[in-house]
Amino acid sequence: MSLQDELVEKIQCLPRQQQMIVRALLDQLAPVEETKQTAAGTSWLGCLEHLGTSISAEDIDEARRERWGNFPRSVRP
Repeated sequence: MSLQDELVEKIQCLPRQQQMIVRALLDQLAPVEETKQTAAGTSWLGCLEHLGTSISAEDIDEARRERWGNFPRSVRP
């Protein structure tokens, strides 16, 4: 008997309320497997690529100057 057959048989023997609990547990486990497959094949940067944002080094430097411009010199990085 395969594992799948064994699980089906055991679930069928459960009362309806417990079958619903098993279904809810399986629903919770399913996204975990999908996340593993996505994480293994795509980097975080790849996941955001569809947004079409590109930030240059100049953009980052300008943002830093704007943020740190009003701080006292002793606090600036």
